[in-house]
Amino acid sequence: MNHQILLSSDLEGEFPYAALLERAITAALEAEGVAIPCEVDVLITDDEGIHQINLEQRDIDRPTDVLSFPMFNYLPGQPPADGADADPATGLTPLGDMVISLERARAQAEEYGHPVERELCYLAVHSVLHLLGYDHMDEGEEKAQMRAREEAILGKLGMTRD
Repeated sequence: MNHQILLSSDLEGEFPYAALLERAITAALEAEGVAIPCEVDVLITDDEGIHQINLEQRDIDRPTDVLSFPMFNYLPGQPPADGADADPATGLTPLGDMVISLERARAQAEEYGHPVERELCYLAVHSVLHLLGYDHMDEGEEKAQMRAREEAILGKLGMTRD
């Protein structure tokens, strides 16, 4: 599938994980059965940058690891299938935006004892699932469903917790 992943960074220097994030996002879309070409916009920033976005967009005055801003309200397990939401100019269905704090990803990778690559893949997959309607606001079935999907996708990428 010809998905378009638009990756940008407001950090200084080169971002060495672009191909990895593209692979993780594509794998998540494939695993969820997204059979039409989609667009996902990704911003890589630091804790200060994500803090500002979190404050402006969600009125939450603190940094976080990842933010997801879905374009549409899909239901979990029911991805866009017919292109009805596609942009006429591009033919792509815009799923939404994700923002990842590289600073937070590095800190969490160290805290959890795994490579930053695994943490970045987790955050990207987590965000794609949000763009596709998954949520984890409760501690019940929805959270369990989302966690199971995350682990299945990360397993296919070879990014297990082991």
